[in-house]
Amino acid sequence: MAALTTKILFWSVFATVLACIEIESEGKYGWADKAPTWYRTTGFWGRSYGMAMGGKPLTGYHAFMFFLPVMIFHVPFFMGVEWSIAAEFGAWALYFAWCPMWDYFWFVLNPAYKGKFKREHIWWHAKSCWVGGLFPIDYLVGVVISIVFAGGATWFAGSSTRLIEHLILLGGFGVYTMMLQVFAPLYRHWYAQMRKSDDRSKVTIFYR
Repeated sequence: MAALTTKILFWSVFATVLACIEIESEGKYGWADKAPTWYRTTGFWGRSYGMAMGGKPLTGYHAFMFFLPVMIFHVPFFMGVEWSIAAEFGAWALYFAWCPMWDYFWFVLNPAYKGKFKREHIWWHAKSCWVGGLFPIDYLVGVVISIVFAGGATWFAGSSTRLIEHLILLGGFGVYTMMLQVFAPLYRHWYAQMRKSDDRSKVTIFYR
């Protein structure tokens, strides 16, 4: 149980850190709206991505960002952990469970979305169905897919342990999410404090 608790805490903190990185780089302009990246809604890949992601546009940023957590979740296989079909399914189970949490943390911590986690305020989630008006169905789909992969890992491993641990993991993610909502005001306060002054003018930036 201690190892599972550590796992829950590590991946939850990782989601928090990555969400904060995106908040620092995007501000209130989600889905790389103002980022110097390309957008695609047409063409095979643009349309396919939109169909799979609830109408969201494909961007250069997201094309690369997709691979970052996927690669990180596969790091153990390149650090001495033996690969197996069960372990591969387990990696994808973790990925699909973790992604909704990462996405939601961006809204929990972002000062621009305090009290605005609603369909009418989030254009890139506006085309998705919302479960009870509380969250995009994408989150629920991710969790369900993660359980399916965990079930596959359990089947290939020949033990119910993996599925049980995955369900506990999901519960742990839920507890951490509730705790983060309690402490989110501290981050938002720090976010505002750090923007009261800026030393950019004191730095030699050549392209200026």
